[in-house]
Amino acid sequence: MASEVRIKILLECTACRRRNYATEKNKRNTSSKLELKKYCPWCDKHTVHREVKA
Repeated sequence: MASEVRIKILLECTACRRRNYATEKNKRNTSSKLELKKYCPWCDKHTVHREVKA
């Protein structure tokens, strides 16, 4: 039985709520929601981007 370990996620800007980035994460190593500080072209600055389901 092969279960997928890596899942596709979207990163959403916490300021403007736009979904700017798509990536993958390992479910076994990172069970909590991923938060990264990334550049948002609509806000024109670096903001925290939080994981949402793809």
